[in-house]
Amino acid sequence: MVNKKIQKAAILILFFSLIFPNGYSKSKKPLAYSELQVKEEARLLPQTFYLIKNAYPDVQFSEVFDWKYMDWKITIISEERKTDLYWCNGKFLPESELVNENNYWSLLYDYPKEIPDPANFTEDDIKRIREFSSPQNRKEGPGTPPFFYDAVYHCDSYEHISPELRDITFLGKRSTVHKLIREPLKKVQEEILEASKVDEEVLDFVNKLSQVQCFNWREIRDSKSRSFHSMGIAFDVLPKGWGQKNLYWGWRRDIDRDNWMKLPLDRRWMPPAKVIEIFENNGFIWGGKWIIWDNMHFEYRPEQIAWQRYKCLKK
Repeated sequence: MVNKKIQKAAILILFFSLIFPNGYSKSKKPLAYSELQVKEEARLLPQTFYLIKNAYPDVQFSEVFDWKYMDWKITIISEERKTDLYWCNGKFLPESELVNENNYWSLLYDYPKEIPDPANFTEDDIKRIREFSSPQNRKEGPGTPPFFYDAVYHCDSYEHISPELRDITFLGKRSTVHKLIREPLKKVQEEILEASKVDEEVLDFVNKLSQVQCFNWREIRDSKSRSFHSMGIAFDVLPKGWGQKNLYWGWRRDIDRDNWMKLPLDRRWMPPAKVIEIFENNGFIWGGKWIIWDNMHFEYRPEQIAWQRYKCLKK
């Protein structure tokens, strides 16, 4: 009889320990499962943060969880400049902009591995492209948040960016770029020149290069977002006499407002595939892979290249 009472007591103790693992108290209200789950999930920084962090090895990052906003506050230190931003679903927003979260996209987007071919577009695709590229959407819709890049490149104003700029020669053409992309560009140039020794298309690209335009303090055309040219990390490669080929979606839209997005790939000027590959391998994305294509445009976005390749590995 005594043994049975002991067994029952042990079972009750085990039962209550499973229900109340932290002890039972009338004064404490246990968290609902959904509330606890939200708090635990909020305290996990996603893999995309570490992709961004690792893409900028010369920049210091520190992270602390802010219970007030249930989000990570990330401190970015670039050349002794210190900036606090919130993760905010990959948007890197200052505290003052958290209330305007819907005005911004995430830093990372689906930069495609292959060039989108209009021959494969459906009518729904074309409708979405028209809506996305409309002047109203470009002016009133969300834009790329600049705050992460402002922290890294000190480019939030013309006065701040000016001391960061350097004159360079790229493939024999003069241009002005942010000092932090000189080394990646130097590697691109070395690899292109090496490839030109054995690849006729690459040699032709080098010989027919007319201009390389980088820094230009301005907003993106038809948009409220500041151009990456204003940061000194985007530049356009302009070929000599591109003839009947098309370089930029906006110029094509001026000619054919409704059907510019259907323009076949063989009617667009493009750098050789090897040149694009060299740029991407050194952290640059190419505007020819955007739906609103800009085939002369390259942009230093190593985090975007890392994100693209991470997704490919996950498949």
